[in-house]
Amino acid sequence: MGQKLVIVESPAKAKTIEKYLGKNYIVRASMGHIRDLPKSQLGVDTENNYNPRYITIRGKGDLLNNLRKEAKKCEQVYLATDPDREGEAISWHLAEALKLDESEKCRIEFNEITKNAVKAAIKSPRIINMNLVDAQQARRVLDRLVGYKISPILWRKVKWGLSAGRVQSVALRLICDREEEINKFESKEYWTIECELETSEDKKNFWVKLYSKDNKKIEIESKDASDKIEKELKKNRFIVEDIKTATKHRKPLPPFTTSTFQQDSYKKLNFSTKKSMSIAQQLYEGVDVKGHGSIGLITYMRTDSVRISKEAQESAKKYVLEAFGEDYAPKEFRDFKGKKNIQDAHEAIRPTYVELSPEKIKDSLKPEQYKVYNLIWKRFLASQMSDCIMNTISANVINGPYLLRAVGSNIVFDGFMKVYDYTLDEDEEATKVPNLTKGELLQSKSIKPIQHFTQPPARFSEATLVKTLEDNGIGRPSTYAPIVSTLIDRKYVEREKKTLIPTELGFIVNNIVSEYFTKIVDVEFTAEMENKLDFIGEGKEDWKKVVHEFYNPLIHYIEIAEKEISKVTIEDKPTDIKCDKCGRFMVIKHGRFGDFLACPGYPECKNTKPMVEELDVSCPKCNGKILLRKSKKGRKFYGCSNYPNCDFASWFEPSEKKCPKCGNFMVIKFNKKNGKFLECSNKECKTIIHE
Repeated sequence: MGQKLVIVESPAKAKTIEKYLGKNYIVRASMGHIRDLPKSQLGVDTENNYNPRYITIRGKGDLLNNLRKEAKKCEQVYLATDPDREGEAISWHLAEALKLDESEKCRIEFNEITKNAVKAAIKSPRIINMNLVDAQQARRVLDRLVGYKISPILWRKVKWGLSAGRVQSVALRLICDREEEINKFESKEYWTIECELETSEDKKNFWVKLYSKDNKKIEIESKDASDKIEKELKKNRFIVEDIKTATKHRKPLPPFTTSTFQQDSYKKLNFSTKKSMSIAQQLYEGVDVKGHGSIGLITYMRTDSVRISKEAQESAKKYVLEAFGEDYAPKEFRDFKGKKNIQDAHEAIRPTYVELSPEKIKDSLKPEQYKVYNLIWKRFLASQMSDCIMNTISANVINGPYLLRAVGSNIVFDGFMKVYDYTLDEDEEATKVPNLTKGELLQSKSIKPIQHFTQPPARFSEATLVKTLEDNGIGRPSTYAPIVSTLIDRKYVEREKKTLIPTELGFIVNNIVSEYFTKIVDVEFTAEMENKLDFIGEGKEDWKKVVHEFYNPLIHYIEIAEKEISKVTIEDKPTDIKCDKCGRFMVIKHGRFGDFLACPGYPECKNTKPMVEELDVSCPKCNGKILLRKSKKGRKFYGCSNYPNCDFASWFEPSEKKCPKCGNFMVIKFNKKNGKFLECSNKECKTIIHE
């Protein structure tokens, strides 16, 4: 038998697959794409049916020549690129470059890199699916037409180096629109009232919340109204009107899709969408695990499906029975319904070998790989476990015309929550409700009016932006992470305390694109275009026709924009900081690594300084001033003004307070559960003080 060549994208993937195939197989990596549209030109012939002109990517010439030599020596070539449109397009480019016959069954694909999956794929090669290739070509050409036709307008009218993307522009509009909503928001005052009551027999205390008056939900808009109600509550008696108990079944969440994985990874691990996908790619392509060699640990991580194979369900059930017992395994396998208009090309994200628990292989994984694998493994296993069973109690207490309510719950059987704990509503606080009797008279211990103010809509985080894009049908699993990364890299958006805030530049670009290229940033139009790309992939639409329908109005918009858009000048922001070389007041400029101070006397005076914010906190090491700085990657950190003589640095804002246990300085932290709190900087101490 002659040798056979298998081509994949990455060396890690090649290493994993090579161990599953015999000596008759040679596995090589293409290192991603080998051909693309030229960077220096449009690369699309708009006068000749939108034919794209592909060239070999710079630096890939030698690699491609080596692949051609290997292919000539082998009797069969298998193209095993990723199982999606982009992977299909890479295989097509490879087939073209290697001069493989169009009718040749050279394409193999697998959703997981396991021995069985790889060997099964080798036995079932197929021809390249040109519908999927054309769907990817359409996306690439559409994105190129938008980028290369609109971006030059931004260069001439605003600033060199700007870009406009077909999907990124919609995401930018969502972020800018949300910021405008926040700026226009007018906060309104309102009050709530909570009462601490005591039972008559066992003297147990619990809290109830004021709910309604005369069977109408109550709204308290001022302190005067709150004071009036408080007086009335003090006059009347608190009596138990009704008690309801129920048993509630909480079902597990489905296994991860790309979107839900990115959201959970961001919320629970604080990983960006880009970082999450990078680590998941490593786990998919293969990791060296002690006793197993290089193996793929998860299925393909670009998917919008919640479907799970029967084999995976059986493996999960076997593991649950052995690890937790019969009560934790549901009688029937769990199947989940996916959202409408999904591709459903692959299973949900799951571990390839459920028996390899995170703890079992922890020593073989890097810390970040372990965290991501642990998240995926637990979510999948929980999805195939029994319901969590809870007892709930709801007590209605009356006081004259007022109704107050307390709701409590306790877990009877943890079920899937033994593995994966989650709260449906993180803001929901269940009260402990003691045993009560209908008609029981309760003693008032305290009445607590609480002032509130309505809050503006929250800024997008990476997680909520991805969810909004998915809910609106914008982008696909492979595009979420690049969309967010591009907005940040282009300086259209900045991260601040885990939220995304549009910059001045972002607003300017959004205003231009929104006004002159309305359809480009229209949510419904973009979602419809995604559907058309799906139709191309299914063979229901011609890709060049779809491109033509998009391009004709685009050219019309461009002609109007060229005539009407005036030159936009982004003024440098003046400061009261004097240049220590020439005495002029310095201005704030924006560079590759963020804002910095520069002398306006350039080129006569080329003085620049880093942009820093001084905090009213002393350095724990030398009593110098603490400055808020930015790293080269744009991440904020806290350092000493006496640097380089003092090397103090912290990712968290230091406090003047010292730890009462060990004396180290404390840092200010914040989370949803605890709000603002202080934590000791000593990793071994970790004392926490709630403010």
